[in-house]
Amino acid sequence: MDFKLPDIGEGVHEGEIVKWLVKTGEALEADQPMVEVMTDKATVEIPSPVAGTVSELLANEGQTIEVGKVIIRIAEAGKAAASKPAQKTEPKIASVPPASISAKSSERIVEAVVASEEPLPYHILATPATRKLARDLGVDLKTVKGTGLQGRVTKMDVQLAYEGHQAATPRTSHTSVAVTAAPVAQRANVPAVARGALQVVPLKGVRKKIAESMSYSKHTAAHFTYVEEVDMSAVVKLRAAAKEEAEKRGVKLTYLPFIIKALIPALMEFPYLNSSLDDEKQEIILKGDYNIGVATDTPNGLMVPVIKAADRKTIWELATEIQLLSEKARTGKIALDDMKGGTFTVTNAGSIGGVLATPVINHPEVAILGVNAIRKRPVVKDDQIVIGDVMFLSMSVDHRVVDGADAARFMNRLIYFLSEPSRLVFA
Repeated sequence: MDFKLPDIGEGVHEGEIVKWLVKTGEALEADQPMVEVMTDKATVEIPSPVAGTVSELLANEGQTIEVGKVIIRIAEAGKAAASKPAQKTEPKIASVPPASISAKSSERIVEAVVASEEPLPYHILATPATRKLARDLGVDLKTVKGTGLQGRVTKMDVQLAYEGHQAATPRTSHTSVAVTAAPVAQRANVPAVARGALQVVPLKGVRKKIAESMSYSKHTAAHFTYVEEVDMSAVVKLRAAAKEEAEKRGVKLTYLPFIIKALIPALMEFPYLNSSLDDEKQEIILKGDYNIGVATDTPNGLMVPVIKAADRKTIWELATEIQLLSEKARTGKIALDDMKGGTFTVTNAGSIGGVLATPVINHPEVAILGVNAIRKRPVVKDDQIVIGDVMFLSMSVDHRVVDGADAARFMNRLIYFLSEPSRLVFA
């Protein structure tokens, strides 16, 4: 059979072949992972829909392939070695946000299209491999909600049921594809290049997507950066006072939840900061949702998980979600849906250091806030010089949408709430 690069949904029209997991002449089992394909800061691991032998690999690693193009030819078990014609119609694959499952940190179990219907006891649709996994794990398939094609129970469904993470809400009945961070070199562990030598690293995977995104943003948005300082002493004291409660809740309480909480009323007062620009239609889109992206440094490169409906979340809920999404990003378990729909982004290098930065806007948003290190500095209060916990905020804005004066006013409101967080009670 000729296996085409499937439509993995989310408006994706092409994918980069990151890594082949099989070789020509190798025997294949149904559901065996064949290839890792990169799409928009994430990869999908696509398994074989049939048992057989790899006849030919029709795409190279690093090559970008359009959806619908044949990427591998498989001689199906029990059939002639000659490839059979590609089927006229193929089901589409839609991305389903995965929960955490027991697998390698940079890999996830995924399911692809299964060829034909298979009558099973209790009218349960599942492949033999999936049923075997259910037996091995002691999972009753009758209790598992299938998310595969036409309600088919997939391996992921079984794994999630086994680990107690089966989603409570109905999910679309399409084949599920788990999303992982693209595997690239662990930057922290890269050895130094020998003196006089050169090392060539292919620009691919997450790094390639970051390069494309940053270049597009810089060449499209008219960047300008506005910098201001804020005395964070009150927030520092408030966070310290909540330390015991955070430990009871098992939550890592950073400064980010307070910053996001202060951002919301400021964004509400200045809606053009919470907008996007449709370049093609020449329309500014003001957004009533407040979905805050949090730029996260990971071994696989920069990723931006999005906290949806941040305006409706408490400090504790924000802290919990930041912790969860950051961990998923760093361990390669982030879902494509977790990185969609942002309206404003915060990038935080403060835990590493730095006085200020000029961050690049996360297109198509119009602004990004750089949060820098909090340091003890002399400040003037009531005409007295005292020691304060001072932080510089550096915000890059698209000058096509927001004027400098409005950016300054927005920053003043943000500082108003951060300098005295009790004001948020009345915001």
